[in-house]
Amino acid sequence: MLGKTWISALALTLAASVAGAQTAAPPAAPPPANPVDAASIQALQAMGTHLQSLQRFSVSTEVTGERVLADGQKLQHSARAVVDVARPNRLRARMTGPRTERELFYDGKAVTLFTPAQKYYSTVEFSGSVAELVSRLQERYGVEVPLSDLFLWGTAAAPIDRIQSAMYVGPAVIGGERTDQYAFRQGNFDWQLWMTTGDKPLPRKLVIVNRADEARPQSVSLIIWNLRPAFTDAAFRFTPPKGGSRIELVPLKAQ
Repeated sequence: MLGKTWISALALTLAASVAGAQTAAPPAAPPPANPVDAASIQALQAMGTHLQSLQRFSVSTEVTGERVLADGQKLQHSARAVVDVARPNRLRARMTGPRTERELFYDGKAVTLFTPAQKYYSTVEFSGSVAELVSRLQERYGVEVPLSDLFLWGTAAAPIDRIQSAMYVGPAVIGGERTDQYAFRQGNFDWQLWMTTGDKPLPRKLVIVNRADEARPQSVSLIIWNLRPAFTDAAFRFTPPKGGSRIELVPLKAQ
């Protein structure tokens, strides 16, 4: 386990026996330490506030995940994504995996999912913010926008009171940048976050472990930032390709 544990074991100590006397009763054990470090929560909030202040940026990620076979053997898989954002309501994402490539366009009026290889696309009208789009796509259609946490940290959609454990691990260097490493526990997931030092912190690496699976599969995301992107608003508008086929984006069935 990384870093110092924040949940202390209760150690019982016996007092020295007096000559010929009965062994003294153990002293009362100290209460367990608070597993939620306030300074780590404050650092997470500061990062979220800074993320929400960014108006135009491009961010890319290399993700390595694990698939666990029935016999417990783990297989790694990797994917890449590039996300361009112009707040409040423009986003484009390009996702490349070993078997598929997808693109997502949002111009403030409609969102389109596009599969270049098959030239299939689905368009749905929408006019909310980028953060609202991220939540809507996940809840209604089961579509997850890459790096979706970037749009939720620092908002009511990512409440800190659900974090059950938070600790500062220590300094680290990611991609040549100085960072601070933190570890958190929330529900069935343990996650580590490396954020750049200074008064404008940005996430540079994210590791998530699924504790609900006894094999503990994990995903590792390395995040690269461009805060001075060269894209124009035309990048967020989707133009159907020649020979393209429009298909329906089917909502999830109600539970």
